[in-house]
Amino acid sequence: MRRHIAFERLHNFRDLGGYRTQDGRTLHWGRLYRSDALSKLRGADWEAFRALGIRTVIDLRYPWEIEARGRVPEADGTAYVNLSVEHRPYDQAEIDPGLDPWRFLADRYAEVALDGAEELRQALEVIAAGDGPQVFHCASGKDRTGLLAALVLSLLGVGVDDIAEDFALTERATERLIADWKAAHPGRTLTWPGYGRAPEEIIRLFLSDLAETYGSVRDYAVKHVGVDEALIDRLRDRLLD
Repeated sequence: MRRHIAFERLHNFRDLGGYRTQDGRTLHWGRLYRSDALSKLRGADWEAFRALGIRTVIDLRYPWEIEARGRVPEADGTAYVNLSVEHRPYDQAEIDPGLDPWRFLADRYAEVALDGAEELRQALEVIAAGDGPQVFHCASGKDRTGLLAALVLSLLGVGVDDIAEDFALTERATERLIADWKAAHPGRTLTWPGYGRAPEEIIRLFLSDLAETYGSVRDYAVKHVGVDEALIDRLRDRLLD
């Protein structure tokens, strides 16, 4: 099966299938995908996307991003939901190069985990209720998408090493994400040299912080997000073999 699914205009479209849980189950292939902005779909890319049979698109971007950049094309049989999980915008192109960038980003993820509890719970409910292939995405498919992917995989029982490895696969798309940024901002200079990077350390720091604060990632989901055991069971029934 294919982890990376190639498109001309999308750079970070991946299947979350195949990961093993700690109790020996496996995520179904072709059931849940993660991606960068689907508003870039055109022509042959759109046909390839439709061929995946995706029934639900979860857009994690701000409404103003969607207004500026567009959304996935409308299609019969495909539901679309916008759940803006991030509440404190920041510009990664302007991160101070003197900061520890991975600690900085892990702290921004912590803000999303704190502020975006309602939207994250809704996203989990949409995924658990799905009746066909689904995809969630943000702009680059790295930060907001990476956070939701880590939460889903954690609740399914996937180990931290596999979660970190999945997160870091975005590194394969870094050069193209940088090129996209430069094309979209011809009058600006990219001042942060780590733009588009996704080393494992970011998500490991974030997950460790959640565990330290709440007891575990599962406890964070239960205590702060409002997830219950029934929802976790529905996620496992839907996504695991």
